[in-house]
Amino acid sequence: MILVTGGCGFVGANLVPMLEERGYEVRILDNLSKGNPGFIKSDKVDIHIGDIRNSDEVKSALKDIDGVIHLAAYGSVVESVEKPEENFDINVRGTFNLLNECKNAGVKKFIFSSTGGALIGNATPPVNEDSLPRPISPYGSSKLCCEAYCSSFAESYDMNITALRFANVIGPISWHKKGAVTAFIKSTINNVPIEIYGDGSATRDFLYVDDLCGGVILAYEKELKGFNPIHLASGAEVSIKKLAEMINTLSKQTSHKIIYHDKRVGEVERNFANYEYARKVLGFEPQYTLKEGLQKTINWFDSVKDAF
Repeated sequence: MILVTGGCGFVGANLVPMLEERGYEVRILDNLSKGNPGFIKSDKVDIHIGDIRNSDEVKSALKDIDGVIHLAAYGSVVESVEKPEENFDINVRGTFNLLNECKNAGVKKFIFSSTGGALIGNATPPVNEDSLPRPISPYGSSKLCCEAYCSSFAESYDMNITALRFANVIGPISWHKKGAVTAFIKSTINNVPIEIYGDGSATRDFLYVDDLCGGVILAYEKELKGFNPIHLASGAEVSIKKLAEMINTLSKQTSHKIIYHDKRVGEVERNFANYEYARKVLGFEPQYTLKEGLQKTINWFDSVKDAF
């Protein structure tokens, strides 16, 4: 059985059915601060309501578990600048507690959801597993700190831990997310201007959620020894201005207004990752183009907009 922390959130709700399709039994540990059990359609999933910072709740969730996919996190760069203490508490203390209880329970297989851009910082792209991390936000620092604990637990306690450095993920079940894609699509739905912070030249790397989840499953099944950081990305750089224009076009609102504000603190200027190592080690290869992924995401938002 696999434990998926944060399994009622965006990535988790897309990952869990894919795990079940491959024959895995799944348990979820989620405090529901962001997630919703209604996102999980299968009645076979064992959902534990609990917090990764609570040792007793983690111990209970780890009973009879073979491996952990750790998705639970405080995931916003902007909010981490506003509330660095909370970001540290959830990401670092929560991850340490989960690792420690896995060690105590004899759970050796652990997949950690890390990040590429925020962890590396303002490095010349494309970044890869050899890029020197220099985070510029508390969120990036928290993920780097978590990776450090993952590395030390793998070495000290003979655990097999893979840190998957996610690109910016897009797809269904993301209404509650606070990234650019969600904000821009909501702006087109609500007929308000798309707001860009900075001049729009900042770049990101976007990955459709099915491709990401496929990479997570590949990493879980690969049985890599020790600690391994791996980028899951599209390998393509797109500017935020271009992203907004694509969303307007795909939403059939080519004249939709775009306005610009001052750049926000903590956000990197250019970022995209090379996924050659993931291809070599995992056989990872994204199947969806950005246009295809955006269209599927927009279609989902259109299908649920009246429910929110």
